This record gives sequence, structure tokens and C-alpha cells, in this order.
Amino acid sequence: GGGGGKGKSDSLRYEYDDHYFLTDPREFIYEFFPLQSEWQLLRTSISLRDFEELPFVRSLFFRYGLYFPDTNTKAVMYTDQTGAATVRIAMPVNMQSSLIFHYNLKLYDGDGDMFDSVSLKRFVMQSVVDNVVSFRVHAPAAAEFLLDIFANSVTPREYLTGEPMKFKSVCKFKIVCSELHTVMVPLPDCASGEWGPVKATRLFGLVPITHPDALIFAGKDLEIQFRMSKPLTDFMSTLHKNGADEKKLSKCVTHRIIDEDIVSFVINFPEEGQYGFDVYTREISAPSLGGASDHRPHSPNIRAPPSSGRNNKCLLTHCCKYLINSSKRN
Repeated sequence: GGGGGKGKSDSLRYEYDDHYFLTDPREFIYEFFPLQSEWQLLRTSISLRDFEELPFVRSLFFRYGLYFPDTNTKAVMYTDQTGAATVRIAMPVNMQSSLIFHYNLKLYDGDGDMFDSVSLKRFVMQSVVDNVVSFRVHAPAAAEFLLDIFANSVTPREYLTGEPMKFKSVCKFKIVCSELHTVMVPLPDCASGEWGPVKATRLFGLVPITHPDALIFAGKDLEIQFRMSKPLTDFMSTLHKNGADEKKLSKCVTHRIIDEDIVSFVINFPEEGQYGFDVYTREISAPSLGGASDHRPHSPNIRAPPSSGRNNKCLLTHCCKYLINSSKRN
């Protein structure tokens, strides 16, 4: 554009990428299909149809040593009768402590990322078990969606500085829901990113004692315990439920420290249903920070509550969240 104004193209950056120099043929085939099959340089050549079904991956996918543990992971994933489809990505063991994933879901045709004024991100559940990160999509309607998966390699120390992180795309999938027989409700409106306690262990050395999985089935009451492998302070938690008043829900949770190294959260659910439970904390050595809280796509920081006896200047970092189904039957 004229007048010295910055055009939109300024956000596009070209970078040197040595992935395409002496590339392993098994990786090259994901992006390029030679017209002469012998130039695939593979032990067993693949057909054009096979090539077109391969997932769309970026060079970073291979740089991080990622791979698909399921043989049925294709460029286009079809949902089951409940509108669900799962994409699983495995990472090498040496990357488990540093790789952080993120995702975006939008309508395939166009840029729409909302459904009934709710972010489509809330129809995806991201969780980590061992070295596999799963993205379970629950399509809210019979439509086609684009699932974009991002990653970044950062040390916990870098992560906790509060600097904004740049996530880069590692792979994309078209999610097709041709028919839907059930009504999909969005996940509770928690902090974005992965579900489950793995993040708490990775960032803060907070080890789950009672609940190692992201999904919890509970009765009317629930106690969640963690062991601190290093000193942490100013724990805070928030409870979320679709359509519920969060101020009222905040009165349903208490926490206490037991024997100096165990933190216990007790939740009394006011009614049956699905809840999201966020936990925030900080290291004792972490500096008190002024300024506004930093809403990065993955780890929003939050102000310590005034009741913590501080001048309300320290920021707490989101360390994990659980999805809890509370029912009298449990």
C-alpha cells in the first residue's frame, strides 16, 4: 500500500530451511510426488492416491522427530457417529519435556472460528499421555473443519518468563463430519491448551498423586492431590461449567497444604454435570511482576488474589486443568 503504511504482507517472513537438503526420502514423500516412481527412492513406492491421503506436514514436524503412531491418520479424517475424530502425534522421548503443542480449529471454507458464538477451540480436547499428544475433535455440526496443529520447543524456564511464544504449524488436517446424531456441547471455558496434569509436572514439578488422567469421574465431592517436588506458593484455582455463575462456583473449591509438600484441592459440586478445573501457581523464587496479565495462547497468567496477603503484583501461571464429570452415579 502507498503512504508508507504497513501492508498485511509484512507479517510473512521467509526463512532458510535446511530440511529440504539431502532429505530422507521417507520424509520427502509427505510433500512431493515424483512423476517417475523410481525417484521416490523408497523401498516400496506408493501410488498417487496413497500420496494424496498422507497427512499435510511441515518440515518442523520432522525436525522435532514427530511421527503418527496410528496407521489410519490421513489428510482427511472422518468423524464417527458421535461427531468425534482423534489425531494422535508421537514425539521422541528426548523432546517430551520441552515440546509444547497448540491447535486451532476453524471452518474449512472460510475463516470462521466460532459456532453459536462459542470458539471452535472448545470443541477440541488436547491431552498428553506418555509421549503421545492427542487432539480429540467433537464436531458441533455436520460440516468440514480445518485442524491446524502447532508446536514449539521451550524449556520450562523460558516458558515461565512470560514472554510471548511463537508457535509454528507442524501439520494440518481436514476434519469431515457428514452427519451428526448427537448434540455436542463445548468444553467448559478454561484456560486454553492441553488438559491433564502432565503440564504441571513439566513446568512446576507438580506430580499428581490422585488423578494422573485429564478426565475425572466424580460424585458430589472430589479431592485432587499433588506432590510438590520443589517449593511453590500462592495456589489458586477456578471452576467452570457451561451456563453457571463462576463467582458462585469459586465458593465450591478450597485448597490446603499438607505436610509441607502436598497440595490438596477439595471441590463440592453444586449440581451434576461437566466441569473444568484450572490450577494456577508460581515458584517461591519467582519474581513479583507488575503490569497486566499476559494472555499467551497457551498459558495465561493471572493475578494472585488479594487474600494472598501480597500487594497483588505477582502473576500466577496456569499449570494444569482437568475435565470433571460429576454424577450421583459415580
